Amino acid sequence: MTQIIDGKLISTQIKDELKLEVESLKEKGVFPGLAVILVGNNSASQVYVRNKKTACEYVGIKSFSYELPEETSEAQLLELIDTLNHDDKVHGILVQLPLPKQIDENKIILSIVPEKDVDGFHPQNVGALCAGLKGFVSCTPAGVIELLKRSQVEIAGKNCVVVGRSNIVGKPVSLLLLQEHGTVTICHSKTKNLTEILKQADIVVAAVGRANMIKGSQLKEGAVVIDVGINRNEEGKLCGDVDFASCEGVASQITPVPGGVGPMTIAMLMHNCVLAAKNKLNS
Repeated sequence: MTQIIDGKLISTQIKDELKLEVESLKEKGVFPGLAVILVGNNSASQVYVRNKKTACEYVGIKSFSYELPEETSEAQLLELIDTLNHDDKVHGILVQLPLPKQIDENKIILSIVPEKDVDGFHPQNVGALCAGLKGFVSCTPAGVIELLKRSQVEIAGKNCVVVGRSNIVGKPVSLLLLQEHGTVTICHSKTKNLTEILKQADIVVAAVGRANMIKGSQLKEGAVVIDVGINRNEEGKLCGDVDFASCEGVASQITPVPGGVGPMTIAMLMHNCVLAAKNKLNS
Protein backbone atom coordinates (compact mmCIF):
# COMPACT_ATOMS: atom_id res chain seq x y z
CA MET A 1 0.00 0.00 0.00
CA THR A 2 1.59 3.26 -1.16
CA GLN A 3 1.22 6.25 1.13
CA ILE A 4 0.76 9.63 -0.60
CA ILE A 5 2.98 12.36 0.87
CA ASP A 6 0.72 15.41 1.12
CA GLY A 7 2.82 18.49 0.35
CA LYS A 8 -0.15 20.83 0.80
CA LEU A 9 -0.76 19.61 4.33
CA ILE A 10 2.92 19.68 5.36
CA SER A 11 3.45 23.14 3.82
CA THR A 12 0.45 24.47 5.79
CA GLN A 13 1.94 23.06 9.02
CA ILE A 14 5.22 24.89 8.25
CA LYS A 15 3.41 28.16 7.46
CA ASP A 16 1.41 27.88 10.70
CA GLU A 17 4.69 27.50 12.66
CA LEU A 18 6.14 30.51 10.81
CA LYS A 19 3.04 32.59 11.57
CA LEU A 20 3.85 32.24 15.30
CA GLU A 21 7.50 33.19 14.68
CA VAL A 22 6.42 36.28 12.74
CA GLU A 23 4.11 37.35 15.59
CA SER A 24 7.01 37.01 18.03
CA LEU A 25 9.31 39.05 15.73
CA LYS A 26 6.68 41.80 15.42
CA GLU A 27 6.54 42.02 19.23
CA LYS A 28 10.28 42.80 19.07
CA GLY A 29 9.68 45.52 16.46
CA VAL A 30 10.80 43.46 13.44
CA PHE A 31 8.34 43.23 10.55
CA PRO A 32 9.59 40.66 8.00
CA GLY A 33 9.39 41.95 4.42
CA LEU A 34 9.84 40.19 1.07
CA ALA A 35 10.36 42.01 -2.23
CA VAL A 36 9.20 40.03 -5.27
CA ILE A 37 10.27 41.24 -8.71
CA LEU A 38 8.57 40.00 -11.86
CA VAL A 39 9.86 41.15 -15.26
CA GLY A 40 7.60 40.59 -18.27
CA ASN A 41 4.35 38.67 -18.64
CA ASN A 42 5.25 34.97 -18.45
CA SER A 43 1.93 33.43 -17.37
CA ALA A 44 3.52 30.62 -15.26
CA SER A 45 5.68 33.22 -13.47
CA GLN A 46 2.60 35.35 -12.78
CA VAL A 47 0.92 32.36 -11.09
CA TYR A 48 4.03 31.67 -8.95
CA VAL A 49 4.26 35.32 -7.91
CA ARG A 50 0.57 35.38 -6.98
CA ASN A 51 1.04 32.23 -4.84
CA LYS A 52 4.04 33.81 -3.10
CA LYS A 53 2.04 36.94 -2.26
CA THR A 54 -0.81 34.80 -0.86
CA ALA A 55 1.67 32.85 1.31
CA CYS A 56 3.19 36.11 2.60
CA GLU A 57 -0.26 37.33 3.58
CA TYR A 58 -1.02 34.04 5.37
CA VAL A 59 2.23 34.03 7.37
CA GLY A 60 2.17 37.77 8.14
CA ILE A 61 5.14 38.80 5.98
CA LYS A 62 4.87 42.18 4.24
CA SER A 63 5.05 41.70 0.50
CA PHE A 64 6.60 44.38 -1.75
CA SER A 65 5.65 43.70 -5.34
CA TYR A 66 7.48 45.02 -8.43
CA GLU A 67 5.95 44.08 -11.78
CA LEU A 68 8.16 45.44 -14.54
CA PRO A 69 7.51 45.50 -18.31
CA GLU A 70 9.10 42.92 -20.65
CA GLU A 71 11.42 45.57 -22.16
CA THR A 72 13.00 46.51 -18.78
CA SER A 73 16.77 46.85 -19.21
CA GLU A 74 19.39 45.03 -17.16
CA ALA A 75 20.59 48.40 -15.78
CA GLN A 76 17.08 49.31 -14.59
CA LEU A 77 16.68 45.97 -12.81
CA LEU A 78 20.13 46.25 -11.19
CA GLU A 79 19.23 49.75 -9.97
CA LEU A 80 16.01 48.47 -8.34
CA ILE A 81 17.90 45.59 -6.66
CA ASP A 82 20.52 48.03 -5.34
CA THR A 83 17.72 50.14 -3.79
CA LEU A 84 16.17 47.06 -2.17
CA ASN A 85 19.59 45.86 -0.91
CA HIS A 86 19.78 49.10 1.12
CA ASP A 87 16.13 49.10 2.29
CA ASP A 88 15.85 48.02 5.95
CA LYS A 89 12.16 47.14 5.52
CA VAL A 90 13.11 44.44 2.98
CA HIS A 91 14.62 41.26 4.48
CA GLY A 92 14.41 39.08 1.37
CA ILE A 93 14.67 39.79 -2.37
CA LEU A 94 13.33 37.38 -4.95
CA VAL A 95 13.64 37.88 -8.71
CA GLN A 96 11.27 35.51 -10.51
CA LEU A 97 13.08 33.49 -13.19
CA PRO A 98 13.24 33.14 -16.18
CA LEU A 99 14.10 36.72 -17.15
CA PRO A 100 13.73 38.28 -20.62
CA LYS A 101 16.67 37.61 -22.97
CA GLN A 102 18.24 41.10 -22.65
CA ILE A 103 18.96 40.44 -18.94
CA ASP A 104 21.84 38.24 -17.70
CA GLU A 105 20.39 36.01 -14.94
CA ASN A 106 23.80 35.36 -13.37
CA LYS A 107 24.52 39.08 -13.08
CA ILE A 108 21.15 39.60 -11.36
CA ILE A 109 21.71 36.71 -8.90
CA LEU A 110 25.15 38.14 -8.01
CA SER A 111 23.70 41.62 -7.44
CA ILE A 112 21.45 40.53 -4.53
CA VAL A 113 23.32 40.75 -1.21
CA PRO A 114 23.74 37.20 0.19
CA GLU A 115 21.91 38.05 3.44
CA LYS A 116 18.76 38.92 1.42
CA ASP A 117 19.14 36.07 -1.10
CA VAL A 118 16.15 34.05 0.14
CA ASP A 119 16.19 31.97 -3.07
CA GLY A 120 19.61 30.61 -2.04
CA PHE A 121 21.08 31.10 -5.55
CA HIS A 122 23.98 33.47 -4.73
CA PRO A 123 27.38 31.69 -4.99
CA GLN A 124 28.12 32.64 -1.36
CA ASN A 125 25.03 30.72 -0.17
CA VAL A 126 25.74 27.83 -2.55
CA GLY A 127 29.32 27.72 -1.23
CA ALA A 128 28.04 27.71 2.37
CA LEU A 129 25.85 24.70 1.51
CA CYS A 130 28.85 22.88 -0.02
CA ALA A 131 30.97 23.59 3.06
CA GLY A 132 28.18 22.75 5.54
CA LEU A 133 28.06 26.34 6.82
CA LYS A 134 25.04 28.51 7.63
CA GLY A 135 23.34 30.22 4.70
CA PHE A 136 20.13 30.18 2.71
CA VAL A 137 19.32 26.86 1.06
CA SER A 138 17.36 27.08 -2.20
CA CYS A 139 13.69 26.48 -1.53
CA THR A 140 12.84 23.38 -3.58
CA PRO A 141 15.75 21.23 -2.27
CA ALA A 142 15.04 22.39 1.30
CA GLY A 143 11.38 21.46 0.74
CA VAL A 144 12.34 17.95 -0.43
CA ILE A 145 14.32 17.31 2.78
CA GLU A 146 11.51 18.71 4.93
CA LEU A 147 8.97 16.43 3.18
CA LEU A 148 11.14 13.40 3.94
CA LYS A 149 11.73 14.34 7.57
CA ARG A 150 8.10 15.18 8.29
CA SER A 151 7.02 11.89 6.66
CA GLN A 152 9.31 10.02 9.11
CA VAL A 153 11.64 8.85 6.32
CA GLU A 154 15.08 7.93 7.69
CA ILE A 155 17.79 9.33 5.35
CA ALA A 156 20.94 8.29 7.26
CA GLY A 157 22.58 5.23 5.72
CA LYS A 158 20.02 4.98 2.90
CA ASN A 159 20.83 4.72 -0.81
CA CYS A 160 19.57 8.01 -2.28
CA VAL A 161 19.38 8.45 -6.05
CA VAL A 162 18.90 11.95 -7.49
CA VAL A 163 17.91 12.00 -11.16
CA GLY A 164 18.94 15.41 -12.54
CA ARG A 165 21.96 17.64 -11.88
CA SER A 166 20.63 21.21 -12.20
CA ASN A 167 22.04 24.01 -10.04
CA ILE A 168 18.53 24.74 -8.77
CA VAL A 169 17.52 21.24 -7.60
CA GLY A 170 19.76 18.27 -8.49
CA LYS A 171 23.08 19.47 -7.07
CA PRO A 172 21.79 21.17 -3.88
CA VAL A 173 19.39 18.33 -2.97
CA SER A 174 22.31 15.88 -3.34
CA LEU A 175 24.38 17.96 -0.90
CA LEU A 176 21.49 18.13 1.58
CA LEU A 177 20.97 14.35 1.43
CA LEU A 178 24.73 13.94 2.08
CA GLN A 179 24.44 16.27 5.09
CA GLU A 180 21.71 13.96 6.42
CA HIS A 181 24.18 11.03 6.04
CA GLY A 182 22.55 9.48 2.96
CA THR A 183 24.68 7.63 0.40
CA VAL A 184 24.06 9.67 -2.73
CA THR A 185 24.23 8.82 -6.45
CA ILE A 186 23.49 11.52 -9.05
CA CYS A 187 22.15 10.38 -12.43
CA HIS A 188 21.78 12.50 -15.57
CA SER A 189 21.40 12.32 -19.36
CA LYS A 190 24.77 10.57 -19.77
CA THR A 191 24.11 7.89 -17.11
CA LYS A 192 24.24 4.50 -18.85
CA ASN A 193 22.55 2.14 -16.38
CA LEU A 194 19.76 4.21 -14.85
CA THR A 195 17.39 1.29 -14.13
CA GLU A 196 20.17 -0.68 -12.44
CA ILE A 197 20.96 2.29 -10.19
CA LEU A 198 17.29 3.03 -9.43
CA LYS A 199 16.76 -0.60 -8.41
CA GLN A 200 19.25 -0.01 -5.54
CA ALA A 201 17.58 3.20 -4.33
CA ASP A 202 15.77 3.49 -0.99
CA ILE A 203 14.98 7.15 -1.78
CA VAL A 204 14.51 8.54 -5.32
CA VAL A 205 14.40 12.28 -6.05
CA ALA A 206 13.33 12.92 -9.66
CA ALA A 207 14.26 16.40 -10.95
CA VAL A 208 14.90 16.05 -14.64
CA GLY A 209 11.98 17.80 -16.37
CA ARG A 210 10.76 14.88 -18.52
CA ALA A 211 7.13 13.79 -18.22
CA ASN A 212 6.56 10.33 -16.67
CA MET A 213 10.16 9.27 -17.33
CA ILE A 214 10.59 7.01 -14.28
CA LYS A 215 8.39 3.90 -14.26
CA GLY A 216 7.37 1.64 -11.38
CA SER A 217 9.23 -1.29 -13.00
CA GLN A 218 12.53 0.61 -12.42
CA LEU A 219 11.98 1.02 -8.67
CA LYS A 220 13.04 -1.14 -5.75
CA GLU A 221 10.01 -2.44 -3.83
CA GLY A 222 9.25 -0.03 -0.96
CA ALA A 223 11.32 2.93 -2.27
CA VAL A 224 10.32 6.46 -1.23
CA VAL A 225 9.78 8.65 -4.32
CA ILE A 226 9.93 12.46 -4.35
CA ASP A 227 8.85 13.89 -7.71
CA VAL A 228 10.12 17.45 -8.31
CA GLY A 229 9.13 17.56 -11.99
CA ILE A 230 6.31 19.75 -13.31
CA ASN A 231 5.47 18.85 -16.90
CA ARG A 232 2.51 18.57 -19.25
CA ASN A 233 1.75 15.16 -20.74
CA GLU A 234 0.48 14.58 -24.29
CA GLU A 235 -3.08 15.42 -23.19
CA GLY A 236 -1.83 18.70 -21.70
CA LYS A 237 -2.41 17.45 -18.15
CA LEU A 238 -0.01 18.42 -15.36
CA CYS A 239 2.31 15.54 -14.40
CA GLY A 240 5.69 14.87 -12.84
CA ASP A 241 8.91 13.13 -13.91
CA VAL A 242 7.58 9.94 -12.32
CA ASP A 243 4.84 7.81 -13.86
CA PHE A 244 2.61 7.96 -10.78
CA ALA A 245 0.19 5.20 -11.86
CA SER A 246 2.89 2.56 -12.38
CA CYS A 247 4.80 3.55 -9.20
CA GLU A 248 1.75 3.33 -6.96
CA GLY A 249 1.84 -0.08 -5.32
CA VAL A 250 5.65 -0.33 -5.71
CA ALA A 251 6.75 2.76 -3.75
CA SER A 252 6.13 2.84 0.00
CA GLN A 253 5.63 6.64 -0.13
CA ILE A 254 5.29 9.01 -3.08
CA THR A 255 4.59 12.70 -3.73
CA PRO A 256 1.83 13.58 -6.20
CA VAL A 257 2.06 16.24 -8.93
CA PRO A 258 0.52 18.69 -8.30
CA GLY A 259 0.28 18.91 -4.50
CA GLY A 260 3.64 17.44 -3.53
CA VAL A 261 6.89 19.43 -3.77
CA GLY A 262 5.31 22.60 -5.27
CA PRO A 263 3.62 23.92 -2.10
CA MET A 264 6.81 23.10 -0.12
CA THR A 265 8.91 25.42 -2.30
CA ILE A 266 6.77 28.38 -1.28
CA ALA A 267 6.69 27.31 2.40
CA MET A 268 10.52 27.18 2.43
CA LEU A 269 10.70 30.61 0.79
CA MET A 270 8.62 31.92 3.71
CA HIS A 271 10.97 30.08 6.09
CA ASN A 272 14.01 31.76 4.48
CA CYS A 273 12.39 35.18 4.70
CA VAL A 274 11.62 34.75 8.41
CA LEU A 275 15.21 33.49 8.93
CA ALA A 276 16.55 36.63 7.17
CA ALA A 277 14.50 38.82 9.53
CA LYS A 278 15.78 36.86 12.57
CA ASN A 279 19.39 37.17 11.30
CA LYS A 280 18.94 40.96 10.98
CA LEU A 281 17.57 41.15 14.53
CA ASN A 282 20.59 39.23 15.87
CA SER A 283 23.24 40.99 13.78
